[in-house]
Amino acid sequence: MSFRNAAPEDLDTILAIYARARQVMRENGNPNQWVNGYPQRELVEQDIQEKHLYVCEEDGQIQAVFGVFPGEDPTYREIYDGQWLNDAPYTAVHRVASAGLKKGAAGKCFDWVFAQCGNIRIDTHEDNHIMQHVLEKNGFQRCGRIFLENGAPRIAYHRTV
Repeated sequence: MSFRNAAPEDLDTILAIYARARQVMRENGNPNQWVNGYPQRELVEQDIQEKHLYVCEEDGQIQAVFGVFPGEDPTYREIYDGQWLNDAPYTAVHRVASAGLKKGAAGKCFDWVFAQCGNIRIDTHEDNHIMQHVLEKNGFQRCGRIFLENGAPRIAYHRTV
């Protein structure tokens, strides 16, 4: 698998992958995450323009999409019911979704980001048991809870060397 910045011409494919992810979440007992069309087209376009969005490809097909955000994430400043594994600079990963074509695509994405920085933080909804499993399978440790800007709670995960 290869990795690259998402490009404007990838937009329709990326939006279809996110739509599939929303459907899979709903079908698996997670109807409250990524509601109202999140992530919206405008946010995806902004992530592409700011070079935060990446795709994982194999044989010319996008297998997964994920956002990479180096530097401090304001929602990770405070953690409750636990603590981060360290206070070193980190990269936050957001909006991870698989096309469902290749088993293990999300794990490959995490490994690629980890090779770039070695210190990753991520969060997920308490009802997103699929992502919790994927994170734990790929070396992330559950560290506590964080709250999004809108006050919604999320489970905080961290992977470091």
